[in-house]
Amino acid sequence: MARYKGPVLKRAKTLGVAPQVLGYNKKTNRNPKQRSGKLSEYGLQLQEKQKAKFVYGILEKQFRRLYAKAEKMSGITGENLLQLLELRLDNVVYRMGFAKTRSQAKQLVSHGHFLVNGKKVDVPSYQVSAGDVITVREKSRNNGVFKETEDKVWNQAQWVSVDVEKLEGKVNSLPTREDIDFEIDEQLIVELYSK
Repeated sequence: MARYKGPVLKRAKTLGVAPQVLGYNKKTNRNPKQRSGKLSEYGLQLQEKQKAKFVYGILEKQFRRLYAKAEKMSGITGENLLQLLELRLDNVVYRMGFAKTRSQAKQLVSHGHFLVNGKKVDVPSYQVSAGDVITVREKSRNNGVFKETEDKVWNQAQWVSVDVEKLEGKVNSLPTREDIDFEIDEQLIVELYSK
């Protein structure tokens, strides 16, 4: 599986994403890069797509597949795309606060630490729907990541609820555009793929 292995803060700064969006509480001391000239329309569109791919940690092929699915859904394509990205299992685990970063959530899911509606799921791209219950497996509860639940800060989204005692969360509703916690212009992504 290919993934970005370079310096995260440097890439985040290039794309204009705050490190806190990715789950890192670090600050960078670098001066912002001075670009020679403005970005073209295509450059802006490409940058927004790269930003979404970087934040959610997915590859081009997966992103294109999600876009095709969002296009077929009823409603606004850009908002559908963001909703599908938010409903990936690794992102839901991150939003519930079971992991500090999306990459940690992806690793925990792929190692099989979670049950969705009572069934083991180890695919990070699994699409969760409203009403699904995500539970930490009984065998995994002694894992160091889940042991210290009292000291953990549960930074959960409004569209999910978490029972800390049971290590269980529920997707109460589908995420809306307002639930996205970083700046992204999804219309530019739609324009890029519409060419």
